[in-house]
Amino acid sequence: MEDYSALTSPVEATAALWQLAKADPDLLKTLTLDGADPVLPSSFLIGTAAQASIAAATLAAAQLWQLRNNQTQRASVDMRHAAVEFRSERYLEIDGKPAPELWDAIAGNYRTRDNRRVRLHTNFPAHRDGMLELLQCTHDRPAVQKALLGWDASDIEEQANARGLLATMMRSREEWRTHGQGAAVATMLPFTIEKTGEAAPRPLKPSARPLGNIRVLDLTRVIAGPVCGRTLAAHGAEVMRITAQHLPSMAPLAIDNGRGKLSAFLDLRNTQDQANLAELVRQSDVFVQGYRPGTIASRGFSPEDLVKLRPGIITASLSAYSTHGPWANRRGFDSLVQMASGINVEEAIAAGTDAPKTLPCQALDHAAGFILSFAIMIALHRRTTIGGSWHVATSLAQAGRWIENLGRLEDGFNCPDPDRCDIADLLQETPSGFGRLSAVKPSGILEKSPAFWNKPSMPLGSHPPRWAQE
Repeated sequence: MEDYSALTSPVEATAALWQLAKADPDLLKTLTLDGADPVLPSSFLIGTAAQASIAAATLAAAQLWQLRNNQTQRASVDMRHAAVEFRSERYLEIDGKPAPELWDAIAGNYRTRDNRRVRLHTNFPAHRDGMLELLQCTHDRPAVQKALLGWDASDIEEQANARGLLATMMRSREEWRTHGQGAAVATMLPFTIEKTGEAAPRPLKPSARPLGNIRVLDLTRVIAGPVCGRTLAAHGAEVMRITAQHLPSMAPLAIDNGRGKLSAFLDLRNTQDQANLAELVRQSDVFVQGYRPGTIASRGFSPEDLVKLRPGIITASLSAYSTHGPWANRRGFDSLVQMASGINVEEAIAAGTDAPKTLPCQALDHAAGFILSFAIMIALHRRTTIGGSWHVATSLAQAGRWIENLGRLEDGFNCPDPDRCDIADLLQETPSGFGRLSAVKPSGILEKSPAFWNKPSMPLGSHPPRWAQE
């Protein structure tokens, strides 16, 4: 039976992340957290997860600002606002109209021959086309459902992943715990920070903003990694998103998470563009990548390679299922990790339904993104005070386990699901390269160095792949 009394408070959840990072405990006294779960309909403590992960990142920014200015400042995060920011892509509007559709027509849950469930992720064209070829059917849900009734769930999962496609069987929490990957994740902390090389301490240049004059290369896509980069940009970092023209993207996510960033194209299949990226690295402070483990390393940009190019660099890696276990190299997205790890089953049981039930937001994505930005800022503080090069890492699966460990709500569905009209006070309008954006503003509040984005969201590849000369 679920123990609905073992709930972690937002203060406890934030303090646990802070203590894991070995950060200054006195700064926790400067933090104010308002609100209580449930703020989104879920049996999981989604509001607490949002508030704690955003609060940790906000406090880490305050700690860097204190290092620059030798004074503290108050920080605060409202739970309602944090939960809304955890699904910021849902509220995006462009010139008064909803953002483009995020989900492909055949993405989602299906029943299989063995009366189990499987989830397909087909938002990228190659994954969609490959899945249709595997199933030998047309691009519509009834045809896909008919085809899947000829497969067992575990078989389609394995066949799809062997082809680099995305299909995940729904597992119970008990099945995940006994699975090799679930067992591997169970041994892991929410994030890691490891020293990767020696380097002299690097003082922060004068700046009114916590991350002023910090250059970040953001080689990530979809939600978690881009949220990390967007958070660093909100605290003053110069963030350049690097992608390539041949790589697919999801328009609403690129727009929402492009706020505050430069955006450049480099094709790392090309030796000249590899050299161009290496030159950017030599002038950068942080390198964040969200490709499958080993992918970016095969292009010459492993943490060890990056340290040689730029001693003192902070490298950060994001993955779906972590870097250990039988699924370490498997592609994955938030919805698939929820499906594999038992979250959809647990949520369905709590809601009293037989069908898989997803969380009310891409909580694993957003939690991983904010936790990664938090860990990067902690590593920057260490680089400034004691020196060294540092590598930080997390995964969607680690974020999911962290959320599960916060506890469960017995009455978690007894709250409204806020629509756009309900959260108008949390939105801001800004110009962009797509039109006038109406989007969620930062929920982490600092009294002396408020978070904001000083660059508009622009189409991918809008900027040259080089840093402005100082």
